[in-house]
Amino acid sequence: MERIIEEIREDLSRRIAVAADRLTDRTLAEDPAYAALLGRAELRERIHHSLRQAVEGLLRSSRGLPVELADARAVGALRAEQGLPLTSLLRTYRRGGRLLWQSLTEAVTAHDRAALPRLLPGATALWDVLDQMTDAVTESYRRAEAAHGERDREHRAALLDVLLDGGVGPSAAAPSAPAEVAAAEAAAARLGLPERGRFTVVVLAADPSGAPVAPVAGEPGAASAPRVLWRIRADGEIGLVELGHHPLESVRELLAPLGVRAGVGPVVAAPTEVARAHRLAALALRTAPESEGPRTALLDERLPAALVAAQAELAGRLRQVVLGPVLALPAQDRRTLLTTLGTWLACRGSTTDAAQRLYCHRNTVSNRLRRLEQLTGRSLSDPGQVVELALAHAAVLQRVGAEPATRPAAPDPRPSRTPGGTARRPPRRPE
Repeated sequence: MERIIEEIREDLSRRIAVAADRLTDRTLAEDPAYAALLGRAELRERIHHSLRQAVEGLLRSSRGLPVELADARAVGALRAEQGLPLTSLLRTYRRGGRLLWQSLTEAVTAHDRAALPRLLPGATALWDVLDQMTDAVTESYRRAEAAHGERDREHRAALLDVLLDGGVGPSAAAPSAPAEVAAAEAAAARLGLPERGRFTVVVLAADPSGAPVAPVAGEPGAASAPRVLWRIRADGEIGLVELGHHPLESVRELLAPLGVRAGVGPVVAAPTEVARAHRLAALALRTAPESEGPRTALLDERLPAALVAAQAELAGRLRQVVLGPVLALPAQDRRTLLTTLGTWLACRGSTTDAAQRLYCHRNTVSNRLRRLEQLTGRSLSDPGQVVELALAHAAVLQRVGAEPATRPAAPDPRPSRTPGGTARRPPRRPE
């Protein structure tokens, strides 16, 4: 094979040059991707070089030497970075292989037709060389494409962080300085978000296993669903939701298949306000303790509990002052009274409805509530004191959700008395 190629080298070089011209013109005429990316001179030079590299590879293979593939790898990486489809690249390589074989057979025929049979064993060797070159191009292309995709994901994550954190770090509440506002506006534009619209933020509870919960692609499965840009962090997953015309409640349907606890912030009108929505979504999540199971907590529906969650020190004091005597009871008694109080509050003060939910007699609920009044010094017939009990109950639930192994707070050492300091009278039966 080496001897035949040496005998026809000069004629083969001319024919390869013609083949490069033909393949260049055909590629530019039939492949818009190439036509949009490269000029004729550049493409022709690359095709001509690749054809000559294939001939050299054939010679090296005939000598038992490995084929040089550095150029093929470089082309694959370059075309991936330029965004040329891999199918276009491989199609040109396949066509180049056929033209190269045609040039070889024509050159041998012109030199010595009787030598054609000696060329046939070289067909297998040539296609092996071409296969190695296309494999190298493909592998390099895909590696570069993956690296480019990873850079894109990192860039997108950085842009989301600018919006979610206010441009100045995870602890920021919202962009305020002009530079921070400008950074948020630029990040939104690069993510394809409008300057004005309807946005909110979703914060998912972290999976104990550390596995991602949100869809990896970050886009809704149905065209009618709100657009969500997901950001996965070590401490949880966050979704920036572009609501468009969808109501805020539609986020519940969006999150339902995930089966996790989630907090949803308020609707904001501009990407520059997303950091505030993020902070409030995290607060909403804190109002949904693990004991309640998978649920989506909308901040605007849980504002009293959010007030408690936002003030950890005051929440602790509220638990101690209002419900300290209850928390000091044995575990079974404590659970019974707290569950009864929570159910009565959820039933809007209806003892009858609470009894139905608790599967017990109405009088049993009344007796439990009377005991709770006696222990706390609060009356369930006083709206102001009901608010205290409701907030204290929320503080207990949040503490249990965050610290399941923590012992209950010590009771307030002061005796249980009414706000006026008088001895408690029997409570009116709550309804």
